[in-house]
Amino acid sequence: MRTFSKLLSFFLKVSRSEASHRMILLNNSHKLLALYKSLARSIPESLKVYGSVYHINHGNPFNMEVLVDSWPEYQMVIIRPQKQEMTDDMDSYTNVYHMFSKEPQKSQEVLKNCEIINWKQRFQIQGLQESLGEGIRAAAFSKSVKVEHSTAVLLVTEDILKLNASNESKFRSCAETGHPDDDFESETPNFKYAQLAVSYSGLVNDNWKRGGNERSLRFIKRCIQDLPAACMLGPEGVPVSWVTMDPSCEVGMAYSMEKYRRTGNMARVMVRYMKYLHQKNIPFYLSVREENERSRRFVQQLGFFEASCEWHQWICYPQNLVPF
Repeated sequence: MRTFSKLLSFFLKVSRSEASHRMILLNNSHKLLALYKSLARSIPESLKVYGSVYHINHGNPFNMEVLVDSWPEYQMVIIRPQKQEMTDDMDSYTNVYHMFSKEPQKSQEVLKNCEIINWKQRFQIQGLQESLGEGIRAAAFSKSVKVEHSTAVLLVTEDILKLNASNESKFRSCAETGHPDDDFESETPNFKYAQLAVSYSGLVNDNWKRGGNERSLRFIKRCIQDLPAACMLGPEGVPVSWVTMDPSCEVGMAYSMEKYRRTGNMARVMVRYMKYLHQKNIPFYLSVREENERSRRFVQQLGFFEASCEWHQWICYPQNLVPF
């Protein structure tokens, strides 16, 4: 009888442990809005998931889903694509998890025991908390998965940080920033600011450091088609500078053709683009590699400054798959 009681006690503990790591899917619009407002209080560390929830609340063009460890009080939030999106085990552009935790040091047990992550795929985890890394690496080791970690400088505007204090989703009008955006276009009659057309996805892909393949091309097409993207058309009517946004509201893939660099075209694009995002109340931020001092100085001149936390990416792949 004692043996049976011990076994019963053991299985109850195991079941409770498994239940404690079971994540809850948030698919109610009221709960998602409440989460969005709550995440604002943890900016800048929560910006990755905050931006993802913004897009989910505005049409969810990338078919993402939100999972929390508990509700309404939560400690961890994980954003991932819905199952039907993650059909290509090698597509780390699509197989992306955005993560935020109020107790990142406890992330290991959640990641090891929940079924949120498909450890058989090549994927990446993005977050703005370095302390998530220990849990990610430990969980990956237990699954025989290799991890490659990279960092970048996170750059934000004053308006984004104000969301933390006010818990509101309103930005200043771009007129308050003092950028002479309309003057830029009038001073360059042979250049025209425009929405970046999806037909130029190949051009973006060819000049993106992380691009140059079919999977990156599919990802870029979706970003341009479904999210804000802008460019400067040159004298021949072809983009000479451009910028896009990803599913977490991170601004990126910014590039200027070599012939048109140091001409002010990228600054003109960014100023007009930021004005549009302000007007639409779309949160935004960006990241730059620490060694890229020229780009850091450039975006700081546009009103960005370094956040108190860094941008982190963990690229994970099973040992039977080649590295990213």
